[in-house]
Parts: sequence; C-alpha cells; structure tokens
Amino acid sequence: MNRSERTARITRIAMLAAISLVLVLLIRIPFPPAPFLVYDPADVPIFIATFAFGPLTGIILTLIVSFIQAFVLGGDGIIGFFMHVVSTGAFVLVAGHIYKRKKTKKRAIIALICGALFMTGSMLLWNLIVTPFFLGVPREAVMTMLFTVILPFNLLKSGVNAFITFLTYKSISKFLHK
Repeated sequence: MNRSERTARITRIAMLAAISLVLVLLIRIPFPPAPFLVYDPADVPIFIATFAFGPLTGIILTLIVSFIQAFVLGGDGIIGFFMHVVSTGAFVLVAGHIYKRKKTKKRAIIALICGALFMTGSMLLWNLIVTPFFLGVPREAVMTMLFTVILPFNLLKSGVNAFITFLTYKSISKFLHK
C-alpha cells in the first residue's frame, strides 16, 4: 500500500470515527427499566470499519471513539470508557475474525449474530463486576437485574446495531474500498 492509499484509508477510518461520535451526540435513548443504560447507534460505524478493514482497525477505532466519548463528550469517565471498550471490543473481535476469513452475505450474518451474542454474554459478566461500583449498589442488586434488565438491553443494543450494520455495510463498503 503506497502513501496516498494509506492516507485515503486513514481518512475513511477517521470519517467513520467522526460519524460514530456524531451518532452518540444525536441519538441517545434511555432504556426504561434502567435509565443508566442508554442505546446509541455509535457502534455501527465501528462495525462497518471492522468489516471493511479488519478487527485490528475495529479495536483501534473502538479505543479512540470510546476515549473521546468518555472524556471529551461528557460520557461516564473511566467506567464508561472501560465498559464501551469491552462491549464493543468483544463484538469487533468475534465478528471481525469470522467475517475476514470469507466475506460473503451468509458469513456476515453469522459474524454479526456471533458478535452480538458474544458482546451480550460478556456484558453480563462485566456488569456484574463493574456496575456495583458505578451505581454504588451491592452486587446482589446487580444480580437481580442481570436477566431482567442487562441481558435484554445488551441483546437489543447489539442486535439493532448488528442489523443496521447488515443493512448499510454493502453500500458503504463500495465507498470505503474505492
């Protein structure tokens, strides 16, 4: 890859990061059973970058976007940064590795489903560990929310973002690989 191709690739990745940050500013929907859980579609551009450029790019983008969200845009600080990195990172690693081996529609569906399930499962564990500190409640209180609040929220968030990624990736990838 020559210098101008690298520059074009970095520019496209930076545009996806910017879109992710704009989305988190524009669309934030609190989850009614637990308003501290908020849906946003900011992961969609990260998932698109992962499919287009691989899981390493997705992880790097996750770190950058999570940092800016947490510390520049008034997010939840270090806890928000950590939780975003582990949730989106789980999705990116699984879906990115599955999709990069064989880039077909069927493989994309499998990758997105596996990514969503892995993200959801990992967030059950991480919420059990981190949420007591974040909310200042006993671990038992979080355990009562695991399957009634945290599981549905993470399934919904990862599922919706995976579905949007599926619907938009093909048309956006033409631009990204131009």
